[in-house]
Amino acid sequence: MRMFSGDMSQLPGSMHSSGWACGYALSIYGTEYYQQCPFGTGNGYGDGRAMSVYEGVLNSRRWEMQLKGGGPTPYCRGADGRAVLRSSVREFLAQEHMHALGISTSRSLSLYASNEEYVRRPWFNENSRSRDPEVMIEEAVAISTRVAPSFIRVGQVELFARRARKNEHPKAMQELEMIVEHLIEREYSEVIDKSLVRVEKVLLLANEFRDRLTSLVANWIRVGYCQGNFNSDNCAAGGFTLDYGPFGFIDMFDPNYQPWTGGGQHFAFFNQANAAEKNFHVFCMALAPLLKPDKDALTKLNEIRNDFSKVMQEKMQKMWASKLGLESFDARLFHELQGLMIETAVDYTILFRELSYLPEEITPLKKSFYKNTQDEQLLQRWTEWLKQWRSFLHITSSGSKEKLSKKMLLVNPKYTLREWLLVPAYKKAELGDYTLLKEMQDIMINPYAEQSKEIEEKYYRQKPYEHFGIAGISYISCSS
Repeated sequence: MRMFSGDMSQLPGSMHSSGWACGYALSIYGTEYYQQCPFGTGNGYGDGRAMSVYEGVLNSRRWEMQLKGGGPTPYCRGADGRAVLRSSVREFLAQEHMHALGISTSRSLSLYASNEEYVRRPWFNENSRSRDPEVMIEEAVAISTRVAPSFIRVGQVELFARRARKNEHPKAMQELEMIVEHLIEREYSEVIDKSLVRVEKVLLLANEFRDRLTSLVANWIRVGYCQGNFNSDNCAAGGFTLDYGPFGFIDMFDPNYQPWTGGGQHFAFFNQANAAEKNFHVFCMALAPLLKPDKDALTKLNEIRNDFSKVMQEKMQKMWASKLGLESFDARLFHELQGLMIETAVDYTILFRELSYLPEEITPLKKSFYKNTQDEQLLQRWTEWLKQWRSFLHITSSGSKEKLSKKMLLVNPKYTLREWLLVPAYKKAELGDYTLLKEMQDIMINPYAEQSKEIEEKYYRQKPYEHFGIAGISYISCSS
């Protein structure tokens, strides 16, 4: 309890009494940034409120445990290094929810809240529609522990590559080689043989990371998740979800959904594939100095980099086909559905869940419609689309229908971590009442399961009208 609440003074002699934080470079949508660095060199970014405290082999697998909110680090740039209970509850629940959804992610181990220490943070007035925080509020500090095989980011590999590229010190290239070897050992040892020569390992690393990153983003879209802020420093080099800051799960379908007020459309829901491609290009640029003497290897690396969009498109089409229960993707059917989803303003999660029950008419789908459903012409278009969709499914018997439905129900979750449900949980937690948080935890680690009627009525429903456009619910600031 002491260790994971930030007190390392009582640890056994075999363990270090202090943690470690790591630096990284910053690239936003593929553009290198230096000016915000306190040293002006790009070397001053890093873990501002995250501090690793433990590393060990458990059940034959190495894990790193990192406190978030434990206090100042060398990279906090004048900030206090603290996290508040609100943001800690969000990350604590989100990581385990994503794991239960079958999406690669860092994990949640513990969450401690202080009864005595408070910090002031910018936030919004009650029911505000402001895009920018308006007031300073006092919030209880909290420390959460997140766990992963490593916390190596694309930005960290990029940092060592920048130093090597500029020849900042005599061992800069050697250190780049070391961080890449370390990444392979920690995240890719099961697929990259350590006995291979470095050129082969680097090319395999690029290929494997591309496969993981494209699968990750396709899965984010599958469940309606938007990262909000997907810079190179928020992109895990192991290809899993990392840094639950301004994330959000979509309610009403909108390709341009963006939960972060400062994020811009380049990090919006349907643009996440483009953001991932920018991060992958940064990663390949960081690997390139290691292949510089070998022109053939550099050509192969460029081919891997340039094929990202092709691989991403294939993964996306496969994902959409699986959400619709199709054997193969049909572009016309999908685009007709997307148009109807936008025009009708549907709830993303509810629509695909109801489709998973293979309805024969559109009444069940109306549960997902936010707009008035009296438009007979629009309803007729839905009926025609449903008929066309069912003709693609090749349902030949009740047995084949049941089998397909079960398959789709494991692709389309019933429950996602919606912000308007999260707010009451962390507000109660601020008062010392964790019952709602624990209830949500039980539900969100079983997102595909049919649960009680009471739970369904409470959590399987549209976002209430009064929450739309409200700050802190429909959108949040970066530190949230």
